[in-house]
Amino acid sequence: MKICLGVSGGIAAYKACEVARLLQETRPGQESNLVVQVVMTRAAQQFVRPLTFAALTNQKVITDLFREGAAEPNVESAIEHIAVAQSIDALVVAPATADVLAKFANGLADDFLSTLYLATTAPSVVAPAMNVNMWQHEATRRNIETLRARGVRIVEPGEGYLACGMTGPGRLAEPEAIVAAVWQVVERNRDLAGETVLLTAGPTREPIDPVRYLGNRSSGRMGYALAEAALHRGARVILVSGPVSLPAPAGAELIKVETAAQMRSAVLERLPEAAIVIKAAAVADFRPATAASQKIKRSGPVTLALEPTADILAEAAARKRADCVMIGFAAETENTLENARKKLAAKQLDAIVVNDVSQPGIGFDSDRNAVTIISHDSVEEIAEASKREVAERVLSFAINLRRRSHGRAAVSSAGERR
Repeated sequence: MKICLGVSGGIAAYKACEVARLLQETRPGQESNLVVQVVMTRAAQQFVRPLTFAALTNQKVITDLFREGAAEPNVESAIEHIAVAQSIDALVVAPATADVLAKFANGLADDFLSTLYLATTAPSVVAPAMNVNMWQHEATRRNIETLRARGVRIVEPGEGYLACGMTGPGRLAEPEAIVAAVWQVVERNRDLAGETVLLTAGPTREPIDPVRYLGNRSSGRMGYALAEAALHRGARVILVSGPVSLPAPAGAELIKVETAAQMRSAVLERLPEAAIVIKAAAVADFRPATAASQKIKRSGPVTLALEPTADILAEAAARKRADCVMIGFAAETENTLENARKKLAAKQLDAIVVNDVSQPGIGFDSDRNAVTIISHDSVEEIAEASKREVAERVLSFAINLRRRSHGRAAVSSAGERR
């Protein structure tokens, strides 16, 4: 296993030495041949010398995109960031200055560390440290939210007396907390390896005539966040998506549909492959009984006869594999938990994720959400967070449900053999 430790230029850089040491301590179930590769920015070298990290890790410390002292840059040094990016199991940056956060959030790549961040697909852990005013500045807050939405694990800074003489949030988190966060993301990173996750996302459109349709406000962001999170955790992802303006998650098998009937066909066709099914799509409940073949002209009141669409969630739950976990989403505006529990029972789901879409700033057309996950024997509330953070929590809930189901099946099988 290989962990890359990025160190940027702040007074807290000396604490990165302890992070490097703690990372190399053998953990239960962890192989002992762990490699810690340190990458330092130019500014970091003003606080701690590379030799310190080389002695701690027994590895060459990378300090620049091009090897210092070489008469001319060579191919090996020029592409080293790609080789490192492809070989690591996690990237942790401690301390992460406001400058580094801005580079990561905005896709700038002007040194080894920022280029490495863009080139790696490994999970990233970032531990910010800076002056309290810099931490609380709107630009920094926006950059933090951007990184969170991409799935970067943020280890929040602590509060206290800072080197600048001010008191407040901004001091680097304790090394033990940073290392614990690294192991959490490493262990989570492949917990869906070998599994197939079937997801639905976005709205459906039910045609009224050739130019009009019945639809809803779903942007598809929640379903796409689930797809990206599942891919990062090693899953094979099948994403059945209604019409959205989002780019396809790299690596997912995207099936584009328009109507509820098309979504039903796609879901039922791929259902036997899935170990986990999460239906985050906002499927239209009704469609015009008859769609006009020509554009309906404006000529006064128009009455539309509507008929219910197929209940894809209930049908899929009834037809899924015995070892498959089925989770639905419910967007409610009143009696949120009561309505969700009724839906959970009526559709025979393993769990349901419910959110109150009447709350401003979350749900539809937003990058943030606040939900409650309800199963038959547990309730988990997720306070307002980025949809990517919510997606990670939902996936972890689904994995735990599946493990518990397998455990019960194993106990039952053992009992039958006795």
